[in-house]
Amino acid sequence: MTTAIQAEGLVKRFGDTQALEGVDLTARAGTVLGLLGPNGSGKTTTVRILTTLLAPDAGRARVVGYDLARQPMAVRAAIGLTGQYAAVDENLTGRENLELIGNLLELPRPLRRGRAVALLDRVELADAADRVVTTYSGGMRRRLDLAASLVGEPRVLFLDEPTTGLDPSSRRSLWTTIRELVAEGTTVLLTTQYLEEADQLADQIVVLDHGRVLAEGTSDQLKAGAGGQVLEVRPANGDLNRVAAVLAGVAGGSPAVDADTRLVTVPAADPGVLAEVVRRLDAAGVAVADLALRRPSLDDVFLRLTGHTTDARDEQAARAKERVA
Repeated sequence: MTTAIQAEGLVKRFGDTQALEGVDLTARAGTVLGLLGPNGSGKTTTVRILTTLLAPDAGRARVVGYDLARQPMAVRAAIGLTGQYAAVDENLTGRENLELIGNLLELPRPLRRGRAVALLDRVELADAADRVVTTYSGGMRRRLDLAASLVGEPRVLFLDEPTTGLDPSSRRSLWTTIRELVAEGTTVLLTTQYLEEADQLADQIVVLDHGRVLAEGTSDQLKAGAGGQVLEVRPANGDLNRVAAVLAGVAGGSPAVDADTRLVTVPAADPGVLAEVVRRLDAAGVAVADLALRRPSLDDVFLRLTGHTTDARDEQAARAKERVA
């Protein structure tokens, strides 16, 4: 089977709120499909539909060849799900949590015990196997939650913002585990609002906003679609808006001002514009700390498509400000 997930025209309403407006997506077997978008874009609703937790109002979907509407039990037997919050029993140990799930899946006792040991080792929790989960850190709980979703050896794994709130070290540790699973043939549908996460892990990316697919493709394809290069200017001091006004007069698009990083960015279709920008900034009396041309990032893609940054970028900026304070 070359296609693990196929969804066509998914529609979902909650009262007057249109959560999904005809979402189409395809995930090839043994790859990572990244759903990228801010909170409220429809990512979690899509996951809930594809995991049979929610029925769509319109549209259809198949997971590993099974029709969601007609064969929901077959779909559930083939998938694993890690939600936004760790769904483990805090009063049990890590080992007991995994063995409990194996029991619910009606695995023979020797098999569920062996699988618990192997999974705890895989997510680097072997040393904490017999500790009660209340003593686990947030990153440890997320890793245990991932292990719990793997007890049934799913062919397709749904990860709904699995690294939200984790520190960079815990996030990268989880990325390593995801890569290993995909290398072994597991298909992963990953929702995230972290642009770097989608860039690092996803073979294909679907950008969602307000329940609609705005773009899809590989990371490189989406970046190429953003066009040309990006000019970044960080003034040594002075008004960011004044820098933006200078760039608006010479570059190829509308400048974006980020007060947190003190960066002004603008598309630059012609690399030769750099010299003119330097001349005009000097004439305006703007001292420059940093000035560079670079390839577009997923940040630039997302900003161009939606007109705003992701919530994760705002969250990261807020944390940076807290650390400075």
